[in-house]
Amino acid sequence: MPLISAVVPCMNEEKALPLFIKELDGVVKSMTEDDPSLAFELIFVDDGSTDATLQVMKDIAAEQHLIDISYLSFSRNFGKEAALYAGLAQSKGDYVATMDADLQDPPKLLPIMYEILQNDSDIDNVATRRVTRKGEPPIRSFFARTFYRLINKISKTEIVDGARDFRLMKRSMVDAVISLGEYNRFSKGIFSWVGFKTHWMEYENVNRSAGESAWNFFSLFLYSIDGIAAFSTAPLYLASVTGVIICLLACIFLIIIVARAILFGDPVSGWPSMMSTILLLGGIQLLCLGIIGLYLEKTYLETKNRPLYIIRDSNVEQ
Repeated sequence: MPLISAVVPCMNEEKALPLFIKELDGVVKSMTEDDPSLAFELIFVDDGSTDATLQVMKDIAAEQHLIDISYLSFSRNFGKEAALYAGLAQSKGDYVATMDADLQDPPKLLPIMYEILQNDSDIDNVATRRVTRKGEPPIRSFFARTFYRLINKISKTEIVDGARDFRLMKRSMVDAVISLGEYNRFSKGIFSWVGFKTHWMEYENVNRSAGESAWNFFSLFLYSIDGIAAFSTAPLYLASVTGVIICLLACIFLIIIVARAILFGDPVSGWPSMMSTILLLGGIQLLCLGIIGLYLEKTYLETKNRPLYIIRDSNVEQ
């Protein structure tokens, strides 16, 4: 009896959850009518919400649904990456879907994704990507596209532009993702790094059904920095190359200054040019130290070996 698990991380989604479960119920009903052998489970992960998200989850789990519903609630906000990992670790399905509760990941695509996996045994997961960014602020779209271009140039792990976390995976791929227990997680990169055959499904951007996104420009910027640090060491090489170039330039300038003093005397140097040089070199040094510090921070957090999350409340045995 094939089991499909749906993992849904939530952060302040009390308004979106009733709309989501109504949509998902309709999809599950349609799929089970077509194939009565199918079974479903839904795993909500409350990532330290400050609204009534957890209570809404409990109410939904207490109702009668065609899908088996469980929930996990973190003791605080550990981040979406930890929530995804917790849901995947809890899932038991032969096929596991990861999706958001705001309906930007349309549940109506699940039957198509499942059919693709059934019809092509060589495909291990069906992933989605947005072909448009309609409704998104232009400056956010610009920086998002810039990030994808940059990380694909400096990393050996390909990350598809517009890729969403919404995907349906076979158990073998899910087990591979769970086996990577690293603390600093970047799921888009992890899904690509583990390999497996991926079928990309394109769809147009869908606006949130309710509520507001917890992701602002600054949080997305920090998330992109984490992604670069997790899947590329190019910034470290850049810092080293920059240091070598500056040293060579310093040697060339030293030779020029000595030759000038021998040939033309030692005229008084201008204060502005001296300060500009000092500020330039100081800025480059601080930049390189910052890059090195970023990687040291990631290493430091990994060596602490702290858990990715702590569960405060749940209706499943741990």
